[in-house]
Amino acid sequence: MRLRLVRQDTKFDFFSRWKIWLGISAVMVVVAFASFLQQGLNYGIDFRGGTTIRTQAETPIDIGAYRAAMQTLDLGDITISEVFDPSFDENQHVAMVRIQAQDDQEAVTVEVIEAVEAALTEVAPNIQFVSVESVGPKVSGELIQTAAIAVLLAIGAVLIYIWLRFEWQFAVGAVAALVHDVILTIGIFSELQIKFDLAIIAALLTIVGYSLNDTVVVFDRVRENLIKYKKRDLREVLNISINETLSRTFMTSATTLLALIALFVLGGDVIRGFVFAMIWGVIVGTYSSIFVASAILLWLGVKRDWTKPTDTTGNQFANVDA
Repeated sequence: MRLRLVRQDTKFDFFSRWKIWLGISAVMVVVAFASFLQQGLNYGIDFRGGTTIRTQAETPIDIGAYRAAMQTLDLGDITISEVFDPSFDENQHVAMVRIQAQDDQEAVTVEVIEAVEAALTEVAPNIQFVSVESVGPKVSGELIQTAAIAVLLAIGAVLIYIWLRFEWQFAVGAVAALVHDVILTIGIFSELQIKFDLAIIAALLTIVGYSLNDTVVVFDRVRENLIKYKKRDLREVLNISINETLSRTFMTSATTLLALIALFVLGGDVIRGFVFAMIWGVIVGTYSSIFVASAILLWLGVKRDWTKPTDTTGNQFANVDA
């Protein structure tokens, strides 16, 4: 007897209040956009500019002690991470200390660097300062522009892919869901003022791929059922399709969240922002695949006179038991 987290014969009506769900999503998007315009994002050193100091010591690195020693300097955003490399010697411990730019200056002043070195020397007397590198505001601005272009190009590529694989109505629904996910993720970072850096851009692109995969699985089954149930209306076909893929969706989302929650709790401060973005993205991505992408498809309608063969439609993983 196999354990099922979701019954195989579920018959939930996901579209009894589909207009309300679309309205809720629209309100959340407006709130996220308004928060972004009102208070912006808490940009990290990658986007704000700053200085990176590479240290090396013979004793193991205590990130907590490093951070505590630098708190009295009042330098704003400080990121400390340990560098691991198989080529390092056994007693070679390397860390990267990133300090945000002070008062829109091109780089951290020599006095500040000396103060940081003095503070870290008290924690690790044998510490060495291997290199000091600075990222100015101009480079940071270029990084913001490049990151925005990367996200927009990813969404544009999705639009073309879905349009070619399905129909334009499917493409509009899928892209609307992706834009919804990206805006809500940026919005939650703006609302909570969580540090926003290049790792979050990587998370956004990962969320786009995750949400797209979930949406395509549902749309594949919708296309198959549109051919199979030619006399049933679109709303009924969408409900059948989502219920048939619900087991796969639940299993994928649940197992992904288990891994992400473990990373969020045990992974430390360095990756916590990235993992938080992924957790939020998995939740809103699963939601949008059903209540945004499919609801927009129901709203736009789709033609029913397809002549494509049915033996290659659908998805082989759609009925995986959870």
